Amino acid sequence: MTQHRTLDIAGLENVYDALATAIDQAGPDKTELFLVKLALLNADALGDAERFQRQIQAALKDL
Repeated sequence: MTQHRTLDIAGLENVYDALATAIDQAGPDKTELFLVKLALLNADALGDAERFQRQIQAALKDL
């Protein structure tokens, strides 16, 4: 069984800051494209389509 690593609070804050900066750099007209590309790159890095689907469902909750 594969063990999944998680980020601590400081790691999540660093990721949040990097994401916010990248969204600003992409600009409002390219934000959606950037986020889709990022999601696909992360899905490929994750290497588990079912887990990625579960993450999609988790992200859709409480929008």
